[in-house]
Amino acid sequence: MVEDDERFVKTIAAFDAINATDPNLEGVGSGREPKELLYAQRMSEMLERFAPEASAAVRLAARCQHIRRWEIPRANYPRTPEGYKAWRARLLSHHAEIGGSVMRACGYDEAMVAGVVSLVRKERLKRNPDAQLLEDVVGLVFLQHYLADFVAQHPEYGEDKLLDILQKTFRKMSPRGVGAASTLIKLPDELARCVNRAAGAAAVLSRSR
Repeated sequence: MVEDDERFVKTIAAFDAINATDPNLEGVGSGREPKELLYAQRMSEMLERFAPEASAAVRLAARCQHIRRWEIPRANYPRTPEGYKAWRARLLSHHAEIGGSVMRACGYDEAMVAGVVSLVRKERLKRNPDAQLLEDVVGLVFLQHYLADFVAQHPEYGEDKLLDILQKTFRKMSPRGVGAASTLIKLPDELARCVNRAAGAAAVLSRSR
């Protein structure tokens, strides 16, 4: 419906306007962009490449995955596994609350809002195909846009540690998502070899289950 298309475009623009206020900037080419606006755009771009048939709910959830993330910094929580889990739980609620509020303001009904909120909260992973699709895109965006910087920031990590991190990422993804890591993602040769090795191990483990 035209009304739905207009509402969708309005909501995406509202998400982007919020994320454009992120004070944290990331270098892109010769310029710098608000970090979470860039992340949201990368999520949408990867979703379009990986699953162009995705529903409006998945497209909306992808665009508000990290909305106003900068308001809840990691430093506010203890540097412990428990602190990390508490931080992540608070972030999921934060993004879902803001995303739902924006959708309501743009005219979406509660059923649609509830569906997107559930996706943003990462509910029913492995059971809800849309939730798993979104998690696949999260993993692919990490590999394409953030893995190289992550490795550069941790020169103390050897190949075994990197493989462990990659395998943890792949465990959250579907076999289709893992397979796409070798076809959609372009990385420097050394990183590409590690990704392919970890993806191969994940595929073997998936077949053995």
